[in-house]
Amino acid sequence: MTRPTNAIVIGSGFGGLALAIRLQAAGIRTTIHEARDLPGGRAYVYRDKGYTFDAGPTVITDPAALEELFAIAGRRLEDYVELMPVSPFYRLCWEDGDIFDYVDDQAELDRQIAKRDPADVEGYRRFLAYSQDLLREGYVKLGATPFLDFASMVRAAPQLVRLQAWRSVYDKVAGFIRDEHLRQAFSFQSLLVGGNPFATSSIYALIHALERRGGIWYPRGGTGALINGMVRVFEELGGTLRLGGAVERIVTAAGRVVGVVAAGQHQACDMLASNADVVHTYRVLLGHAERGRKEGARLAAKRHSMSLFVIYFGLKRQHPSIRHHTVIFGARYRALINEIFKGPELPQDFSLYLHAPTRTDPSLAPPGCDAFYVLAPVPHLGSANIDWTVEGPRYRDRILAYLERYHIPGLAADLDTCRIFTPLDFRDQLRAHHGSAFSLEPILTQSAYFRVHNRDDRIANLYFVGAGTHPGAGVPGVVASAKATAGLMIADARRAP
Repeated sequence: MTRPTNAIVIGSGFGGLALAIRLQAAGIRTTIHEARDLPGGRAYVYRDKGYTFDAGPTVITDPAALEELFAIAGRRLEDYVELMPVSPFYRLCWEDGDIFDYVDDQAELDRQIAKRDPADVEGYRRFLAYSQDLLREGYVKLGATPFLDFASMVRAAPQLVRLQAWRSVYDKVAGFIRDEHLRQAFSFQSLLVGGNPFATSSIYALIHALERRGGIWYPRGGTGALINGMVRVFEELGGTLRLGGAVERIVTAAGRVVGVVAAGQHQACDMLASNADVVHTYRVLLGHAERGRKEGARLAAKRHSMSLFVIYFGLKRQHPSIRHHTVIFGARYRALINEIFKGPELPQDFSLYLHAPTRTDPSLAPPGCDAFYVLAPVPHLGSANIDWTVEGPRYRDRILAYLERYHIPGLAADLDTCRIFTPLDFRDQLRAHHGSAFSLEPILTQSAYFRVHNRDDRIANLYFVGAGTHPGAGVPGVVASAKATAGLMIADARRAP
């Protein structure tokens, strides 16, 4: 680079922070603009009455990607945050009383699988081999590779065809495994990145191999401790983080980004990356420009992931039988998921993810207490016209009553603190289109080249990072997107006059 380059990153989620660290480490002066009062984006932190609640991501996989990020900055991950292993990865529960502990122990997995259907032991091993193949081709080789033109998609096509990427996650799992509960156990992971197991490309079955390869971890102090560690690295490198000042407008001139307006002030830049919602970025922040209006309308019309209803609650008594991660399947699976993704109403039943971080880190609650959050996938605001100001408290009470009946006896009497986060909050606080929790739905026709590109096709110094761009949602996905986008930005900066 012949002169210092000045970059702005909008948003301090995992993707925005990972990108900013890479840019700052490469000598690009980088400023992050974060609208909220704390960094983290969806990985926000709530504190109340001595409890610490992760607002968003709680499952950390592929620690090697985080270690690589810190190494790029000349740091060691373990000097900033302690990652603690979680076992079982998940406890899976059904209403008929069936329990399956998904562990990283092949003999124990074989024992549990054989108990349900002996033939599925070999079927699971074939599924694992398939998932490992997906991991190599879809994540290791392509996860951090930007798909900027159709030729890049054509080059990847033979492997995608070989791996039958046009089939859904559930269909591929069902081709290996006969037992219905086991099919659910090994297909639900696509929901963790906003994907319908019955519609999402089978490429996302790589999540299983990623979990088996690198394990599942949790940061001591909560996910916010990992965010704080990333912020420390960024600021030690000389980067600037500005909190509480939402970007109101991306300023363009002669077809290029020249700066932003935030908190009424103009800040110039040579290049800009958005970690904000992709529809919001185009339709609102670039809504004054033809490119923003057209691309915003095009993206708004696409299929978006479901939303989430989340309850954060603390209990005055510990419940050691509850594992760190519990997935609770309702009486229905396919029909419920179909209603979650298509609406038009809030389903009467639900499936839940229960997070109990105090199983791994008791410091997240007062002595003798437990911190929890429970989330239910729900339709986004574009597919179900639900008044969450009315329905939210009712839905909260139904879910807590269900948990008390089946999993946490005495919950109501022990309740110490409680708050909810609804699709309205995803829309209003996170500026997510339709209140979607994971941006564009990860179907095949909205993946890789067909997803929002890491660099805009028309505005040469506008870039994207995070769930809406390639490769997609989830902590490994957005960290990989940061690597892909940083590669483009650093190369472009070095070519600049």
